[in-house]
Amino acid sequence: MDSRKDPRAASAGSILVSRLMLRGVAGVVTDGGVRDFDAVAEIGLPVFSQGAHPSVLGRKHVPWEVDVTISCGGATVQPGDIIVGDGDGVIVIPPALVESVVDDALAQEIEDAWIAEQVAAGNPVDGLFPLNAEWRAKYEAETGPRT
Repeated sequence: MDSRKDPRAASAGSILVSRLMLRGVAGVVTDGGVRDFDAVAEIGLPVFSQGAHPSVLGRKHVPWEVDVTISCGGATVQPGDIIVGDGDGVIVIPPALVESVVDDALAQEIEDAWIAEQVAAGNPVDGLFPLNAEWRAKYEAETGPRT
């Protein structure tokens, strides 16, 4: 939901989030605020926002269109884009890049797990994270080159 990065009014509240969930929405992303914050959390639908705000929808944000290109949090979002969010934040992936992004993310997770093992074994982080040439060679010797 494009709320023009303005958290001073709610983009949605518990009633709208409940309706969205019933319509099959997998999550809500807004660059504005959310009303009924605790009630929205209890609904169980992932919601990403700038935080709670008590004002009702319509004070600053008016629903206007759906399935159009918007800007949300400074990112361009187009219909069909893949939205992925977790506790670290939200990313927007154009469909043509999904396979490449997934491959890179999985490879990075494997590399990060290996680095974590090295740190747990007592190795210092300097040069290990991110991998310098020496550590990269050790990593690739154990796991094979990153493709």
